[in-house]
Amino acid sequence: MADRFRVTLAQWNPTMGDLEGNAARARAAWSEGREAGADLVALPEMFITGYNTQDLVMKPAFHTAAIAAVKTLARDCADGPALAIGGPALEGGALYNAYYVLQGGRIAARVLKHHLPNETVFDEKRIYTQGHVTGPYAINGVRIGSPICEDSWFEDVCETLAETGAEFLLVPNGSPYYREKLAHRHQLMVARVVETGLPLIYLNLVGGQDDQVFDGASFALNPGGELALQMPVMTESLAHIDLTRGADGWRIEQAPLASIPGPTEQDYHAMVLSLRDYLRKTGFSKVLLGLSGGIDSALVATVAVDALGAENVRCVMLPSEYTSQASLDDAKALAGNLGCRYDFVPIAEGRAAITGTLAPLFEGKKPDVTEENIQSRLRGLLLMAISNKFGEMLLTTGNKSEVAVGYATIYGDMAGGYNPLKDMYKTRVFETCRWRNAHHRDWMHGPEGAVIPQRIIERPPSAELAPDQRDEDSLPPYPVLDGILDILVDQDGSIADCVAAGYAREDAKRVEHLLYISEYKRFQSAPGTRLSKRAFWLDRRYPIANRWRDDS
Repeated sequence: MADRFRVTLAQWNPTMGDLEGNAARARAAWSEGREAGADLVALPEMFITGYNTQDLVMKPAFHTAAIAAVKTLARDCADGPALAIGGPALEGGALYNAYYVLQGGRIAARVLKHHLPNETVFDEKRIYTQGHVTGPYAINGVRIGSPICEDSWFEDVCETLAETGAEFLLVPNGSPYYREKLAHRHQLMVARVVETGLPLIYLNLVGGQDDQVFDGASFALNPGGELALQMPVMTESLAHIDLTRGADGWRIEQAPLASIPGPTEQDYHAMVLSLRDYLRKTGFSKVLLGLSGGIDSALVATVAVDALGAENVRCVMLPSEYTSQASLDDAKALAGNLGCRYDFVPIAEGRAAITGTLAPLFEGKKPDVTEENIQSRLRGLLLMAISNKFGEMLLTTGNKSEVAVGYATIYGDMAGGYNPLKDMYKTRVFETCRWRNAHHRDWMHGPEGAVIPQRIIERPPSAELAPDQRDEDSLPPYPVLDGILDILVDQDGSIADCVAAGYAREDAKRVEHLLYISEYKRFQSAPGTRLSKRAFWLDRRYPIANRWRDDS
C-alpha cells in the first residue's frame, strides 16, 4: 500500500462551449502532472464544458458531444496518472453534473452531484437530476472522496465518504466570486475537515464567464484545519502537492501559501479579469468608451487598459455646451496618463440638427429631461457607429447606484456590450480609484502611478446635461443612496429597516420607487462584473410590471 500520493491541481480557465479547447487544456495539465510524477491530475467542476452553462448543457447535441470529449480524453490519457475532470453525464435518460475519474484509457469512476444549488446565479435543480450519495473511488490503492462543490457545503456527503473509507477529500468546484467569499469557503471547509478528520483539497475554477468571475483561490487543509496550500486569487495556477501516510493517517505536506489581497483589490482584479475574458471569449480584442471627465468613465477606462493594454482602448470625448473645461482637461489628462487613444467628437452640430427636426413637434413645450436625454442618446449613437466601424466593443460606465435607480439614459449612456462597474456602488467607485492610484500589480497592463487625476476623484459628480447640474440635484447624497440601496437590494430589507438604520423614511421611499420603476432599464442593460451576492440579473429577478410598494 502506497504511503505517498501526489496530486497535480490545475486551477485553470475553461472557455464556455469550447469542448476541443478545454480538452486540450486538460491534456496539457495531465502531461505536466505526468512529468511531475503525479498519481492524480485534477481539474475543477464542469471543466470540459465551461461553467456556469445555464441551459446550454440541456441541449442534447451539446451534452452528448461533451460526454464524447471526456471519453476521448480518457483514451488520450491512458498511459500515466489518473485524470479527474468535471462534465455532464447521462444515466437512464437523466442529466447529471458529474466528476469523471479517467485511468487506464477508460472512465474508471464517476461521481454525481447530490446537492444542486438553487439560489443566486444557480438553478441546477431545473437543469440536473440529483445524484445519489456514493462512496469513494480508488486510485493506486488510495481511496478518495470527491463531493462536488455544493456537496461540500453540507455535512452529509462528506460524512458518508469518510464512513465508507475515504482517506482524503478532493472537492472540485465552480464557485463564483463575491466579496469576502473566500473566508466563507475556508470556514465551511474547516468544518468538513473537523467533522471527518480527513485532509481536504478545494479546487476551484478561475476566469470570467459573462457576469460571473471564478476567482480560483484553491486551497488544501490538513486534519485540524491547518492550511497546507493556498493558490493565487484570480490567476491561473498549477500546483503539485504531496500527501504522506503516517500513524495518524494522511497529511498534506506544506506547500506555498499565496497572499490573499484585500476586498478592494479583489473587486478590481475581478473587473479586470471579467472584462479581459469577456472580450477574449466573445471574439473581441479592442474596446471603446465615452470618456466624460467624470469618475465612472475614468475607472472603466483604467480597468480596460489594465485588462487589455492601452493599444486596445479608445477613449472618446463627446462634449456639449454644458461640458465644463475641467471635464475636458481631466478626460484628456486621464487618456494621456493611460497611454490610450483619445478622440474628440463634439455633439453640438448633431444636437442642433436633431432639435431642429423635432422643433415642429415640440412647439409650445418647455425644455425638460427630454432634451437632456437627446444628448445622451446622440452620444450613444455616435459611439455605436464607431464601434461598428472599427469592430471595437463599446463599454458602458454606469455604477450600481445609477443602475439601481435608473439614473442613466436607456439607448444612450446605457448602450454598449459590457459594464465593469455594474455591481459597484458609487461610494466604492471612489474608494477603488484611490486604491488603483496607489497600487500596481503585475497582472495590470496599464502604467504605474496615479493615473486617475485627483480632481476627477474630488469633483462633485455631474451628468453635465444641463447648466450647473449635480447628481445630488436628482438623487440623495451617494453615502445615503448607497446605504439605502444596500439595505433594500443587498440585504433584501424593508423601508422599516432603512428607518431603523437612521435613514429618513421619505428618502427610503423615494429610492424604493426609483428602484422598482427602473426594472425595465436593467432588463435591457449590458452584462457586467458580479461583485456581490445581489448583483442585478441572475441574483435578483424582479418583475418589470409591479405596483407593490413597501408600506412598513
